[in-house]
Amino acid sequence: MFSIEHDFDATVVTLVDEGARHLQEDVVISSFEDCVTVEQYDPRSDTLQRITLSLSQMGDLVTAVNLPEGVYRRKA
Repeated sequence: MFSIEHDFDATVVTLVDEGARHLQEDVVISSFEDCVTVEQYDPRSDTLQRITLSLSQMGDLVTAVNLPEGVYRRKA
């Protein structure tokens, strides 16, 4: 399950892990004007882990999802 919210300065997507097996914590993806952040609570360290991607990195990730194994460079 996931939700999408449009805030003043960001679009926020929350991914909820559903199922009978061991569940992971929710993942929150926030898309800003100049970057994308991915956050997930880590219960082992009791901290919120955050990764910040540039828009170029995010574009590479989106492109990579459907490609076979290899090394690629997107055309500008």
